[in-house]
Amino acid sequence: MLLTSIDPFVQEVERHFDRLTRGALNRGEGSGNGVMPLDGIRRKDDVVLRFDLPGIDPDSIEITIDRGVLSVSARREEELTEDDRLFVRERVMGTFTRRVYLSEHLDSEHVDAGYHNGVLQIRIPVVERAKPRKVEIQRGGDAKAIRA
Repeated sequence: MLLTSIDPFVQEVERHFDRLTRGALNRGEGSGNGVMPLDGIRRKDDVVLRFDLPGIDPDSIEITIDRGVLSVSARREEELTEDDRLFVRERVMGTFTRRVYLSEHLDSEHVDAGYHNGVLQIRIPVVERAKPRKVEIQRGGDAKAIRA
């Protein structure tokens, strides 16, 4: 992920996403390997993660946070009846898991998630102390402040 910034929050997120993308192809627990593509978006007050999960039953999706690691697991199950004969298989079945390491600048106590049209969206608020803020500069003998 290429980001150009001196924002320490963005640098921290960039470091974690770089580490994450090195292992972007996860092995599914089912009959093959699966990919759970991810977009990460930094907004003013939160971070949004979007996972592509087409053909996944929303009831099979599980999201957990443990010691700063957000884990998303989803399961795609076989849809064949006993009269069906499979002659080609390109869709991977089984359980897929993706882990994202969360920065300490994110509030993992107030995460929310939604699933719509095959996309799982997770919103994680930025903690108040990590948000940008103005610093007032005091002049020598003046009590007058200058906004930075």
